[in-house]
Amino acid sequence: MSDFISGQELSRRFYAEAVRPIFEREMPGLPHSAALLGFGSDVLGYDTERSTDHGWGPRLTLFLSEGDFRARALEIDHRLQRELPATFCGYAVDFGMGVPHDAPRPSLLPDGLDHNITITTVGDFLALQVGFRDWRSIDPIDWLLVPEQQLLEVTAGAVHHDGLGELIPMRKALAYYPDDIWRFLLSAQWRRISQQEAFVGRTGEVGDELGSTIIAADLIRDLMRLAFLVERTYAPYAKWFGTAFSRLTSAPALTPHFERTLRSTTWQERQQALAPAYEHVASMQNDLGLTAPLPVKTSLYYERPFMVIYGERFADALEATISDERIYAFPKQVGSVDQWVHSTDVLTHADRRRRLRMLYDDLSQQ
Repeated sequence: MSDFISGQELSRRFYAEAVRPIFEREMPGLPHSAALLGFGSDVLGYDTERSTDHGWGPRLTLFLSEGDFRARALEIDHRLQRELPATFCGYAVDFGMGVPHDAPRPSLLPDGLDHNITITTVGDFLALQVGFRDWRSIDPIDWLLVPEQQLLEVTAGAVHHDGLGELIPMRKALAYYPDDIWRFLLSAQWRRISQQEAFVGRTGEVGDELGSTIIAADLIRDLMRLAFLVERTYAPYAKWFGTAFSRLTSAPALTPHFERTLRSTTWQERQQALAPAYEHVASMQNDLGLTAPLPVKTSLYYERPFMVIYGERFADALEATISDERIYAFPKQVGSVDQWVHSTDVLTHADRRRRLRMLYDDLSQQ
């Protein structure tokens, strides 16, 4: 085994030194694109030597036009099976993992390598990854049904070659939410905070310090996700959520407040630690200039001794700025699928998420 190199670098070199020469020699002039996209810590740039202990090796996705895919995908796969080297940069090319996402694939030749190169089209890749094929005209509900992790798996990673001229504009179109969708999600996130912010104190007041701690942890996650939204950055799923947060501009200011909150042993300490975090994120929200500035100081929850930011004030102000009538009609308490579904088995399967579309349709009409 050679010294560890990142998956993105391994994929780039694999395409340039092993795959592209086969195209140039055997299929000169065939338009194609090549990239490292989809599943995996290497796509997000979070891979380490630990990542190599399973399913690791040179991999990439090859994209063909619809016509060339129908006519030549089998031929190309067979050439790769026969002509790729058995190892590359010290890693096995034939590492038996098969094709990501359980995509259909022609049977291996008796003497062929079980490489991990997916051959597909841009439309098929998107349908499998995010649940729709046309990146040029995305339905607003589709934006809400695609988890940010899945959007990252399309927009992160690396494009090695874009001979089709589709990957780069597709990734640009999906780089972040359209303006009104963004405002809707910001509003929904503030509303999530408003739903629980008084409960840190209320649970603690009756002696439930464990419950208070759990709610405080929930609020920290909500504030972290709000920071991602304010900074217009997709948030990954749980495994990499904290790692990605640490790279946000706001992380150095917010992290000490979060750590102090989690170390607190009483609800009074907990709400005192959360207060400056609320205020910092509220100031970040005001700095966007999406609404008139709102007061950012925490205060008592009506007549009760619980410190809150009154998140619904920011939610209401943001909702009022949404100009698209259809987006404005979406259920305010729901937001995107990330804001109300936490099951990885649901979030990572486009066909399961597609069934949730009815919820938005039904609630929008109420």
